[in-house]
Amino acid sequence: MFQRPYYQILKSRIEAPRDFIQVLSGPRQVGKTTLVDQILANSTLPSHFVSADAVALNGSSWLVQQWETARIMLRESGAASFVLAIDEIQKIPNWSETVKAQWDSDTRNKLPLKVLLLGSSRLLLQQGLTESLAGRFELHYLGHWSFDEMYQAFGWTAEQYVWFGAYPGAASLISDELRWKKYVNDALIAPAITRDILSLTRVDKPALLQRLFEFGCLFSGQMLSYNKMLGQLQDTGNTTTLAHYLDLLDSAGFLSGLEKFAGDRIRQKKSSPRFQVHNTALISAQRPEYLSAVFARPDLWGRQVESAIGAHLLNYCKENGHALFYWREGNDEVDFVLERRGQVVGIEVKSGVIRTENAGMKAFQRQFAPDKMLLIGGEGLSWQQFLGMDIDQIF
Repeated sequence: MFQRPYYQILKSRIEAPRDFIQVLSGPRQVGKTTLVDQILANSTLPSHFVSADAVALNGSSWLVQQWETARIMLRESGAASFVLAIDEIQKIPNWSETVKAQWDSDTRNKLPLKVLLLGSSRLLLQQGLTESLAGRFELHYLGHWSFDEMYQAFGWTAEQYVWFGAYPGAASLISDELRWKKYVNDALIAPAITRDILSLTRVDKPALLQRLFEFGCLFSGQMLSYNKMLGQLQDTGNTTTLAHYLDLLDSAGFLSGLEKFAGDRIRQKKSSPRFQVHNTALISAQRPEYLSAVFARPDLWGRQVESAIGAHLLNYCKENGHALFYWREGNDEVDFVLERRGQVVGIEVKSGVIRTENAGMKAFQRQFAPDKMLLIGGEGLSWQQFLGMDIDQIF
């Protein structure tokens, strides 16, 4: 069975001496549960794996019961340590307070019960972690699959990856595109929005959030002010609401609003966002065209390629704690600006024939003196090569 690169990292943390709660977050359908199943199946440590996905409102008592079950199983096993793994932990009200109480009790009693928590809403997980569990956890983010992973697991071409995105559970359906579109929309997108956002977070205008998601996916790679968005979405809401909904979609691993790079965090926060999907399947599933039709349209295909490159960069940044921006001044622009520990790389994507002179890249170099400037397409690195790269190789 294919193992994602995070397998070894998380397995080593689980098998190390008990020190921190291990927390694994990431969007739905990226293989979090499968990854943990693989780790526990290949570990010498006994374990108890449960899911809170369908737990009733009195989930805190259920959580205590599962913890007590793990303690009993640890004592009966006679093992040196034991793993309690709980999936969809954010579904339990006030989960972090209960986890804190149980973890601290085990710490005081020197009970070698290790804990692994999984969740599909990064925003809700972080709220609970920062409120009650400060100093007690390590957070790992498992993002969408890369092209290299889809190639190794399913033999996909770069063109298939750009169009069908990175949902491994839908990989077997791509020979029937209509079926694939229906599956992604009905079985992946709709439940994630309903269960990970609307059922867990206060959303006063769910229809606006849904329209923002659809609009942002179809306009991935484009920059719009919040006021223009409201006009396009034909809603009387305010820009603060729209920005909040975009944050919720980002936390679910769907859609981000990249900020403008300014070398100044205050000005970046005030900028108009540029839409960027986390997974290009979210675009393709909503478009009526099939791959062959879009591939024959250089304008549409070029935007799809650019979104795939942006998704590759975005997932790298989410997994490693780095930042991704865009830059624009007047008619000059750079598609992506990657910032890692003070290092800055400007990235321009050209899906067609490159112009003899790139004014945006030159203007960006003059203003910010980045560590590197990278051209993808045209006379630069091919987009196929870039999608297969480890982003660390850029620096």
